[in-house]
Amino acid sequence: MIDDLPSGLMARHLADGDHLRVLAVLDAWWGGLKGEAGSTERALLLPRLYFQHFTTTSFLVEHDGGEIAAFLVGFLSQTEPESAYVHFVGVDPALHGQGVGRAVYRAFFELARSHGRRYVNCITSPENTASQAFHTRLGFTASGVKADYDGPGLARVAFTIDLSGDPGATR
Repeated sequence: MIDDLPSGLMARHLADGDHLRVLAVLDAWWGGLKGEAGSTERALLLPRLYFQHFTTTSFLVEHDGGEIAAFLVGFLSQTEPESAYVHFVGVDPALHGQGVGRAVYRAFFELARSHGRRYVNCITSPENTASQAFHTRLGFTASGVKADYDGPGLARVAFTIDLSGDPGATR
């Protein structure tokens, strides 16, 4: 499913049974970003419905022993026929810099292309500078900070990448 993962990692599509397993890694992987409010925000961004209704466009990467290494929750836009959207992505910090995030994104890019999509969009919080840097390295174009994007006090930075080039290539 994803060919360019480091040795010992395997990918598959998300399943309903992965919901609580993914929620269990969020706080550790995000290092407590934004404190208790950030923890609640992350959990609320991943309700079970994503693990039930977007499984064929989302990925889970596991170690040989079954521990979660990474995940990507994405979907094809129903409103914008040329677009796909990455809703939430995470990589175990112990694997940062090993190409896992890039590999998961490239798999999503290929899936989006196979469904005739040209653009992939996503957002992150302004505080998540590591996410902003990662998306920029992948070739995404960032917006400025959009105040109250997801509600009062929930600013976001929006990203878009055009799949007509070679996004996700090593930079």
